[in-house]
Amino acid sequence: MEKLSVVIITLNEEKNIQRCIESISRIADEVIVLDSFSTDKTQEICESLGAKFVQHKFDGHIQQKNRALQLAKNKWVLSLDADELPDEILLNNIIKVLEDPKADAYYFNRLTNYIGQWIRHSAWYPDRKLRLLKKSKGKWAGMNPHDKIEMQKDAKLEYLKGDLLHYSYYSIEQHIAQINLFSSIGAKEAFKKGRKSNLAIAILKSLWRFIRNYIFKLGFLDGYYGLVICSLTAWENYIKYLKIRELHKSSLKNLKH
Repeated sequence: MEKLSVVIITLNEEKNIQRCIESISRIADEVIVLDSFSTDKTQEICESLGAKFVQHKFDGHIQQKNRALQLAKNKWVLSLDADELPDEILLNNIIKVLEDPKADAYYFNRLTNYIGQWIRHSAWYPDRKLRLLKKSKGKWAGMNPHDKIEMQKDAKLEYLKGDLLHYSYYSIEQHIAQINLFSSIGAKEAFKKGRKSNLAIAILKSLWRFIRNYIFKLGFLDGYYGLVICSLTAWENYIKYLKIRELHKSSLKNLKH
């Protein structure tokens, strides 16, 4: 049976980290937590559960997750966020993979819990994530904060049944705070890549995002929280494009001076 390293990045995750680590105790030969200098009880909880606890200044989701990946000593790695855990079906299927791997990486659905409700539509499910991989065959890439694992061209991928349970937000206030943070990160990354924006783009893209998620992705079937999620997702898109516009205006002013 292949040995498995589970890697997790954290920042003030005392509310989630114990549940995450305990959920993978059956399959993990080592648990590595790469922390961004938490000020709560994250370190105490991790060390009490036998995890290897390492700290490094946060310099981006992609950078931090690749750093955590390199800390793993085993060939096979499962990368998790502190607010995630595999359900029983997924856990058993991961065990089967470790007993006899037939691919280089595996992806599966992520099911999100939003303020106590499981969200099964609204473009949030099935939210397929590639998280189980041979360390030598892939790395984190994409654009912060929306990172993803990219595999080498010759890598073989397979799908696993079961859900990665994601306990995302405990309040609308928490969601709004995350939106402000993520839209700023996304705008800066887009600006670096030369993307431009204006008010019309911001309005049209956010309007389309709401229509797509609420109507075509059946967000209305998630009830009240489906409406909340689709509205806030559209709002995040809107303010991200406004922030891109502001970054361009600021850069032009700097050039004139």
